[in-house]
Amino acid sequence: MNYSHRGIQNKRAELNAKMPKFANMFGSFFYQATLIIIVTAGLAGCFAGVGVFRGVLASSPDISTIDVRPTGFSSTVYDSQGNQITKLVATNSNRIYQTIDKIPIDVQHAFVAIEDERFYEHNGIDIKGIFRAAYIGLTQKDFSQGASTITQQLIKNNVFTTWTSESSFTDKLKRKIQEQFLATRLEKRPDMTKDAILELYLNTINLGQNTLGVQAASLRYFNKPVSQLDLSEGAVIAAITSNPSRYNPISHPDNNAIRRKLVLDRMLEQGFITESAYNEAINDDVYSRIQSVNMAVEKNSINSYFVDAMIKEVLSDMKSKLGYNDNQAYNMLYSGGLQIFATQDPRIQKICDEVCSDPETYPEKTHYLLDYQITGTDRDGKVQNFSSQMMELYFKEEGRSGYNRLYLSEDEAREDADAYKAYVESQGYTIVNDHISITPQPQISLTVADQSTGYIKGIVGGRGAKTASLTLNRATDTMRQPGSTFKVVSTYAPAFDTGQKTLASVSMDEPFNYVNGRPVKNWYSGYKGVCTMRYGIEQSLNIITVKTLTDITPQLGFEYLQRFGFTTLVDSEVLSDGSIATDITQALALGGITHGVKNHELNAAYATIANKGVYIKPTFYTKILDHDGNVLIDNTRIQGRRVLRESTAYCLISAMEDVVTKGTGAKVNFEGQKLAGKTGTTSDNKDVWFAGFSPYYTCTTWAGYDNNEQLSDSDQKALAKTVWKAVMQRIHEGFPEKDFEKPETVVTALACNQSGNLAADFCQAMGSAYVEYFDKDFVPKEPCTGHLMGDYYMCALTGQAASETCPVRVAGVPIAAGWCPHSLNADGTVRTDPTPAEIAQALMAASGQGDGSETDPNAADPLQAAQDALAGAVQQQQQQPQPLPDVTQMVPVTPQPNQ
Repeated sequence: MNYSHRGIQNKRAELNAKMPKFANMFGSFFYQATLIIIVTAGLAGCFAGVGVFRGVLASSPDISTIDVRPTGFSSTVYDSQGNQITKLVATNSNRIYQTIDKIPIDVQHAFVAIEDERFYEHNGIDIKGIFRAAYIGLTQKDFSQGASTITQQLIKNNVFTTWTSESSFTDKLKRKIQEQFLATRLEKRPDMTKDAILELYLNTINLGQNTLGVQAASLRYFNKPVSQLDLSEGAVIAAITSNPSRYNPISHPDNNAIRRKLVLDRMLEQGFITESAYNEAINDDVYSRIQSVNMAVEKNSINSYFVDAMIKEVLSDMKSKLGYNDNQAYNMLYSGGLQIFATQDPRIQKICDEVCSDPETYPEKTHYLLDYQITGTDRDGKVQNFSSQMMELYFKEEGRSGYNRLYLSEDEAREDADAYKAYVESQGYTIVNDHISITPQPQISLTVADQSTGYIKGIVGGRGAKTASLTLNRATDTMRQPGSTFKVVSTYAPAFDTGQKTLASVSMDEPFNYVNGRPVKNWYSGYKGVCTMRYGIEQSLNIITVKTLTDITPQLGFEYLQRFGFTTLVDSEVLSDGSIATDITQALALGGITHGVKNHELNAAYATIANKGVYIKPTFYTKILDHDGNVLIDNTRIQGRRVLRESTAYCLISAMEDVVTKGTGAKVNFEGQKLAGKTGTTSDNKDVWFAGFSPYYTCTTWAGYDNNEQLSDSDQKALAKTVWKAVMQRIHEGFPEKDFEKPETVVTALACNQSGNLAADFCQAMGSAYVEYFDKDFVPKEPCTGHLMGDYYMCALTGQAASETCPVRVAGVPIAAGWCPHSLNADGTVRTDPTPAEIAQALMAASGQGDGSETDPNAADPLQAAQDALAGAVQQQQQQPQPLPDVTQMVPVTPQPNQ
């Protein structure tokens, strides 16, 4: 500053000048105004911010009503012994809730150490953590540091479930503010202790491999419950939390190992573990165990045939019994945390699986059936599908006329699949997708059930590796022709139950046609003459069965089959060609039906017989509990319906015991157990069955080719019986032998196997008398008066008895004496021995029955008297040879109807 006189004067003048004064005044005013505006704006901003903040808080969910419990739980299936069979899991539902007392303290501390070190100190938000994250973000430009507490993460995952779809900073900020606010409020709730919050959190978090919560993760990575995890294993799972994909211990074990070490470091620093525990965990080769478990888990991730069938039944029952729609039923099954108690007996199922997977069970020269589908696009982008049938047609057109997609090796099948794929590509198609399936043939299926409950104890839906869940189940899905197994349930059961026939009733095995003129064929050559119903069942006689159904009417047989629980029968159905199909025909007797039957339904029908005539719908589970333990569906209250009289069931059992001991099913018999059952073979040898039971279990087996090729040799045709015996014999090991219980309504009587009536003395003499079971109300009332339905044939020209050499032989009782001139001995001479009718007459006369009975009433031995009378008749016939008739002038004789 200039302190001279001039300088002082100049400064005084400057201060007294008007313009500077005005300028200074204006500047001061402007400054003050600006300051006021800034302060006002700041206050307004603060008030607005507070308002906005209060608005954000006001829009937060009500802490008293929010539910921070996790949702979406896997359902668990248990077998009849309480062992877990499988878990049913949908996306975001693989969670198994576990209480905090079952979670090891080291596992709890591992999560606290890496996720929220001041969890046990803060009130829901971590102020230090927030400032730390902000400082690192500002100084290091790294805003990845999280400051969310375990309480906040719990709220984010279970309340703000849409946080992953937030698109703007405003949305994220709003959610973060509400999250922190609710965290403080939540921790004030008396029910939300630190342990309670940690429990909910540990059951909520995503831990990779489609697992939610520590229990599901522990089972997935270590195949054991979380309660059994050690420090090293707990650190692996805690390391996953921040990025389940990056730190997945299966796909990225190196990344997980780095973060696992960080978890252990933090635990040591925070005093949760000792140094010795730290060193032991660090040196643990935990990842080799994880890889071993993973291989086993992936192998077992495909549901069994039993679980597949159970799933379908559960879904169906949820809709029919609980009123769910399809989506509701599916979501409840796969995300509802259900406990499903299956009927599967693990011992029986293991036996079934071992027998059916054993190569020694099957005939030599296994074939392999190729199924191959291709999806491709042509040059214009149009999608074209190529089926197995199209492939079959292609190879036939290439000159392989007998091509049927069957091979002697899998390699041969794959070569043809590659060749067909190359052909499709050569036609200008770009392959979008293809699927190949090669299955061993012939295939099999089986069902084992407890007939007293209807509970399915084991099933096998096919032979060979099961490559996916909910694939073809031949035990519950496939419909095949039942063959002769239908004889019992379609014909003999209703015939006996209505009293129209008994086991002693007789019928003639002779040439017989369906109403359309087509002859009924037996599985053997020739005919057996007069046969009882018992013998018809034992030897599976076709003609006897068709005749019986014709007598009682196919309509009655059809109605009984419906009562037996068959769902695939056709009353009337319009086919694709416009024709009308119905199963109410004579062919029903032999299992000739439109669509076929399912194995487990045929098994249920036979179980009905084994269960004294009471049908119980087969089921794969006993009970379903919801996530809270409430019963949703209870199948333990077994309800059945009576289909047959107890006496009918017992008579059928008795006849089917003969099938096993001396009939067509003798191959299945084994020592130490009473067995009954029925064979089944279709006329074209495409399906073979055995359905049978013991007093304990009912089992039905089927074998055949998936593409309906014929079973070629005796071993293939016996496959159903081979499997049945192998399974049932092992199932019954150690079981005491029991008899089938005879009801009080069943009585015995001496019957004649030639007439079906009560046996007379001459029946005993002929050896036609035997003891038979009857319903007490259906015992024959009349005694046998003669074997007019004997094994008789006559010559259509002469009316005399006819042998096999007669070209015009027909069934019927001869109306003229002696053999016809066409009935020859081996040397070509005409037969002169007594005819069957003459023998019967002699026996009747000897026992005092029939016309001209001249026998000594005091004869001690009726059989000896019959033999004497027979000898006399032979001698008389030899002394009076009869001349040959002139056949050119004979008039055909109409056979008399059987009596």
